[in-house]
Amino acid sequence: MPGIGVIVNSLAVLVGTAIGLVFGRLISDRFRAIAFSAIGLAVIVIGASMAIGGLADLGQTRLGDYAALVLVGALVVGSLIGEAMRIEHHLERFGKWLQEKAYRTPMLSPGKTDQPGEKGHTLVEGFVTASLLFGVGAMTVLGSLQDGLGDPSLLYLKAMLDGIAAVALATTLGAGVGLSVIPLLVLQGGIALAAGAVEPYITHAVIASIEAIGGALILAIGFDLAQIKRLPVGNMLPAVFLAAAIALVLG
Repeated sequence: MPGIGVIVNSLAVLVGTAIGLVFGRLISDRFRAIAFSAIGLAVIVIGASMAIGGLADLGQTRLGDYAALVLVGALVVGSLIGEAMRIEHHLERFGKWLQEKAYRTPMLSPGKTDQPGEKGHTLVEGFVTASLLFGVGAMTVLGSLQDGLGDPSLLYLKAMLDGIAAVALATTLGAGVGLSVIPLLVLQGGIALAAGAVEPYITHAVIASIEAIGGALILAIGFDLAQIKRLPVGNMLPAVFLAAAIALVLG
């Protein structure tokens, strides 16, 4: 049945988040802090490898040596657009609203909000981090396309990987990780529903550009989680769509 892979993937994230929230209660402050740092380091590695791999793949398209310019240009222009739209500001407001609603239910929080691993990190950061990790990449695009065409096997594999990652993320970032199923359902479900129509436009260059920019944003999130530097990732989100449009036209 077309779309079953999207449903399984979303359920895997929810189940993984629930398990992470339960175990989050059992982890002491000291272990929570080191786990938070370890996850930040892992996200840095994932983001860097994704960005470098996407940039290398983009360089093999018609863009060739101009692939790096697409990365820089899309990030700069996309960030300016995001700044003008104040995406980060609206995300923060949305996160505070979600936090007020979600934290009224004890099971939605892994523990005290002033624990070392969570200090300075709100529900919205778990939401944005998980949304990018689960929603950016070749497996997301290709898996959703195949699912829409009747083959959910790739999304089944992604569901297993996302479920495991959700456990680790939820132990430190809390219930926001589970909320990432909202954009995940919209993105993957939209691609699956429109698979027949959009398949010709999902070129190798488009996928590579999404991975390159998405990887760069995930890398930025890793810097934040590892307490190296906090960047306004929310304002940079338009860069993903801008890069994909450039790659579609020129790649």
